[in-house]
Amino acid sequence: MPRVKNGKVTRARRKKILKLAKGYFGSKRTLFRTANEQVMRSLNYAYRDRKQKKRNFRKLWISRINAAAKLNNYKYSLLISGLAKAGLEINRKMLADLAVTDMDAFKALIEVAKKGNAGEMKAAAKVETKKAPAKKVEKEVTREEVQADLEALTVAQLKEIASQLELTGVSALKKADLIEAILDAQAK
Repeated sequence: MPRVKNGKVTRARRKKILKLAKGYFGSKRTLFRTANEQVMRSLNYAYRDRKQKKRNFRKLWISRINAAAKLNNYKYSLLISGLAKAGLEINRKMLADLAVTDMDAFKALIEVAKKGNAGEMKAAAKVETKKAPAKKVEKEVTREEVQADLEALTVAQLKEIASQLELTGVSALKKADLIEAILDAQAK
């Protein structure tokens, strides 16, 4: 039985680890064993910290909202509960952004929260829904918007749309020409 040598595979595996260890201090970047240990530890840290990053940002947003609420003589907990009672769904990221960039809009949200905590908003919301149901407002779609939507599609999908519009000779067209043909057919 011939001797099996895996030098090529082993070298590739080790080079992959050493490439990941690029920039580490001392032997952690040059010796395979220590580099492998450090890369495994680093990958674990990266996995853990992707989760912690979300927690840290939420903490930051909450502290910003709380600081802005205190500037307006209100509490964070009352603000969040008041917005929920008022039926206003806005996440903490957006609230924090408003607190930093647009204080007038944040003050308006505090007023909404005060009304929601007082119970005024729920009754007003019920009255509004009974008076007038939501009307659908149709927005005009421009040619540029349609073109942007079509550019997101694949060539096969564009050819299928062209066949539904009963266009002929589209099999030899390129993507840009297909989009122009479809737009022209829809305009007619």
